[in-house]
Amino acid sequence: MAWIQLTLTTSEDYARQLGDILMANQAQAVTYRDAKDAPIFEPGPGEVQLWSQTLVTGLYPAETNLQPILTNLGKVSFLAKPLQYKTDPLEDKDWEREWMDNFKPMCFGGTLWVVPSWHEPPEPTQPHIMLDPGMAFGTGTHPTTALCLAWLTEQDLKGKTIVDFGCGSGILGIAALKLGAARCIGTDIDKQALIATKDNAVRNGVGDAFDVYLPHEAPQLEADIVIANILAGPLQELSAVILGYLKAGGPIAMSGILRRQATSVMNAYQSRIAFNSPRYIDEWTLIEGRCTQSEVG
Repeated sequence: MAWIQLTLTTSEDYARQLGDILMANQAQAVTYRDAKDAPIFEPGPGEVQLWSQTLVTGLYPAETNLQPILTNLGKVSFLAKPLQYKTDPLEDKDWEREWMDNFKPMCFGGTLWVVPSWHEPPEPTQPHIMLDPGMAFGTGTHPTTALCLAWLTEQDLKGKTIVDFGCGSGILGIAALKLGAARCIGTDIDKQALIATKDNAVRNGVGDAFDVYLPHEAPQLEADIVIANILAGPLQELSAVILGYLKAGGPIAMSGILRRQATSVMNAYQSRIAFNSPRYIDEWTLIEGRCTQSEVG
C-alpha cells in the first residue's frame, strides 16, 4: 500500500495541538521532526521533547483527497496564511522502517514497560505489555496515555475490578491487569477499538480477564477503579454514566484534557469526587481523586 505524507511547520507550543488536528482530519499516524535538523536525544519515560520549530507530518493513504483537509487546516489560527505545506509520496516499505525505528520500549512509573514486538523486554521480570504502535490507537506515546499509565502504577490493583472507559487499544486495561487487577471491563463507541482491545489483551495473556462492550451493551456494575482517557467534552457530558461505574471510596482518573479544561471537567464530578492536584505533561492534564459516596448516596 502506498502512502502520502502531509508536512507542516509550527512552533513547539502548537506542535502537539497540530498533531491532534491532523489525527482529527483522518491522518493514520503523526510524527514530529526538527525543522532545523537540530539533534534531539531519547526522552525520559513519559517525557515529550519538541524543538523550537517542529515539522509535523500526517500519514494518509495515497488515494486520500487532501483538499478538504487542507481547507480545514487553512482555518487553524496558529498556522501561516496562506497555508504552507508540502506533500511527499511514501512507499509502504519506507513507512514500515520509519515506524519501527521511532518506537522503542518505554517505562512508566519505574515499573511498567510498553514494548514493541520487535524488541525484547528490557526488564523481563517487571510488568510489561507487548504492543505494536497502531495507526489509530494509544500506545503510550501520547502524554495523556503516559499520565494514565504512571497513575496506574501507583494504585493498589491486586484483585480489583477496573472499568476502562473509552478503551481504544486496551493499553490501560491491560496495564491494570498486568499490575494485579483481576478483571477489566472496557467500553468504546468504536467497534474496531473493541476488536483491537481484545486482540491486544489476548496477545498479552489477559484476554480471559478483559471483557469489552459497546456502551449500551455494558453490564451494570460498581467497579473498584475507573479510568477514562477520552476528551473533555464527553467526560463532562457522560459524568453520570462514568460515575455510575465507581463504588464509594474508589479512585478515578481522567485524561484527554487540556490544562484550560481541567476545572470545567472537575466541576462536573465535584459532587461525588474529592480531587487531588491535577498532573501535567505539556498542555495535557490528568485529574484524579476518590469517590466520596455511591451513586445512590
